[in-house]
Amino acid sequence: MKGLAGEPSTVTHVTRTDVFNGVRKLLRDALEHGTAERLALDREFIIAMPYAGNETLRARRPFPDEVARALADGDNLTRLAEAHDPDDLGLRDVWETIVVTGRRVGEVVKLRWDCIGRYGGLAMFWHDQTKVGNYDVAIRIPDSLYDLLAERQRKTLDRFVARHGRRPTGSERARLALFATKVRNPAGTTALSYTWFNRGFRDWVNELDLGQLVPHQARHTLATNLLRAGASLTHIRRYLGQVSDRMAEHYVHLTSTDLEDVLQHIWVAGPGTAQPGELLAGDATPLTREQAQALAIDLSRRSTPAEGGFCTFQPVVEGGACPWNLDCHNCDKFVLSGADLLYWRRKREQWRLLAEGAPDDATADYLHRYFEPTARAIDGLESALAGLGLLDDALALDLRKPQDYFHRVWSTAFRAADLAQAAGDEQDQIDDTTDEQEQCA
Repeated sequence: MKGLAGEPSTVTHVTRTDVFNGVRKLLRDALEHGTAERLALDREFIIAMPYAGNETLRARRPFPDEVARALADGDNLTRLAEAHDPDDLGLRDVWETIVVTGRRVGEVVKLRWDCIGRYGGLAMFWHDQTKVGNYDVAIRIPDSLYDLLAERQRKTLDRFVARHGRRPTGSERARLALFATKVRNPAGTTALSYTWFNRGFRDWVNELDLGQLVPHQARHTLATNLLRAGASLTHIRRYLGQVSDRMAEHYVHLTSTDLEDVLQHIWVAGPGTAQPGELLAGDATPLTREQAQALAIDLSRRSTPAEGGFCTFQPVVEGGACPWNLDCHNCDKFVLSGADLLYWRRKREQWRLLAEGAPDDATADYLHRYFEPTARAIDGLESALAGLGLLDDALALDLRKPQDYFHRVWSTAFRAADLAQAAGDEQDQIDDTTDEQEQCA
C-alpha cells in the first residue's frame, strides 16, 4: 500500500484492517473454489488468518469559515482550473458541484452525461448514491449549478464530435460520462477517477497553504449549515443519503449542556404581549459566554413549560389551573426562550406556506395580519440572540421541544432528610393505627 504521492504508506488501524481482511477474504475464496487445493495451500493455515475487525474512522470536521471562503473564492477557483486542470476535464466543476450539493466525490466524478434536467421548471440533479445503495436519486439544485453542468455537457459532447466526426446517438449519449477521462476512452463512457480529482485538489490546497484538508469536509460543512438553517437530522440524513440519524449526527456539532441552559434563560416577550419580542433578561449588547450564563433564571421556580416557550403566571407555575384554558400564544404571561428559535422558525414557515396557498388575497392578508404579532416576537428573539452573540448557537440547537427537558417531574426535587422524615412519620402513623385496632379488638 502506498500514499497518494507514491511514498510507502504508514501502517494505521485502517491499513492493517484492509490488509488482513483482504487477505483473509482472498484465502477463503480460494478455499471455497478449489484454488487452495490446486496450490497445495494447507486448510489450517487459511482458517487461522485472523479477522481484523471493522474500520474505525474519525468523523471529519467542517471547514472553518476562513477556509471555506478561500475554497470558494473566484480567483482561487480560476487557479484550480488553469493550473491543475490544463485539459479542462472538469476539476473545478466537480469541486463546485461537491460544495453546492454535498455529494461524495465518487458520486460526482461518476456522473453520467444526462444527470441534469428541468421538471416542471425545477432544476434537478440525478446521481447514484452507491455507498448506501440508492440509485438514480434526484435533488433540486440552484440554477447557477444547473448552468455550470449544462456547459460541461456541451464540452463533453463537443469532445465526442471532435473524435468521431458525428454527434452521439441516443443510446451512446445515455452511456457517456459527464467527466470523461482521456485515457483509453474512445467511447467516452469511462469517468475520471477519485485519485485524479484528489491529486489535483490536494495540490491546489497545498498551494493555498490551508493545511491538511480533504474534499469530504465540504459535505460536513453543508450538513452543519443545513442544521443552522433549521433542518432536522432526518432532513439532513435524507438529503445527504445517509442510512441512519446516528450516522448523520457525525456531520453536526450540537451545543454543550451549559450552552443549552443559557439559551433556555434568554427570554423575549411572547406574541400576546404589548411589545412582542422584547428582551426580558439583560441588554441586547454583545456579551461573553460567562456574562450570558449570569442571565440564568431559576426555571423550576419562576416558570413552567408550555408549547414553544414558558409560562410565567405564578399561580400556574405553582400548580394551579390556567384561567385562560392554556391559550398560551395569546397570553401576556407567555415568553419565548432562545432554545425555542428553531421551533418558531418552523412555525413561521408553516404560516407563510398557508398564506401563499390561500384562495384569495383577502384571506392571505388576514393570515399575515393574524400571525404578525408572532412574527414580531420571532424577529425580536433573533435580534436578542444576535445581540448576545448566541444566534449561531441557537440555530445549532435542535431540541424540537426543549420544554420536555424541564418537565415538572424532572424539576421537582426533595431533600433526602425530608424524605426520610416523611417515611418515618408515615411509619409512626401506621404503628398508631395498628395499636388502636388492637385495643378495639
